[in-house]
Amino acid sequence: MSEPGRRGTKQRMLDSAVLLLRERGAAGVTVDAVLAHSGAPRGSVYHHFPGGRNELVLGAVRQAGDYIAAMVRDSAAEGDVEQMVDRLVAFWKRALVKTDYRAGCPVAAMAMDSRDVVPDAGEVVREIFARWQASLVDALSGCGFAPDRARRLATLIVSAIEGAIILCRARRDLGPLDDVLAEIAPLLRQRD
Repeated sequence: MSEPGRRGTKQRMLDSAVLLLRERGAAGVTVDAVLAHSGAPRGSVYHHFPGGRNELVLGAVRQAGDYIAAMVRDSAAEGDVEQMVDRLVAFWKRALVKTDYRAGCPVAAMAMDSRDVVPDAGEVVREIFARWQASLVDALSGCGFAPDRARRLATLIVSAIEGAIILCRARRDLGPLDDVLAEIAPLLRQRD
């Protein structure tokens, strides 16, 4: 990613929308909040996002989803699913500490409060979670897990990490992510 001052206006707005989603949920991502956070001029909203706020928010959640999907894909390419999960947990631990536990997963935030706030959000969130799980299934299958077990483990990994992020924010400590990693790691060593 480029230096903050050198990123384009559109990217600054998307990055700001992602952070606001992580901290405030979909309802907290307003055009005014994104403009204030990104420093973008008002006219840039409809220039870069002709669909307005909804297009901006959906673009932000897609960007966040793509980022995690790439992390899973790149880690899975190394063939070590335990290390892949460790990297995901480490990423979220850094993100939580960096934001003093204010910011969680933007995709989960969108899933929780999007129905009435952003049209089409449910479909986008379902697609992102499905893509994450499919990437995990592929990685697990590539490491020797049977297809049904790979699917169940992928569901467990996504669910456990997302739930742990919420608990970490509520408790203001990283213990839930440590617990998830400690319990999932042995499962990833048990091939079929």
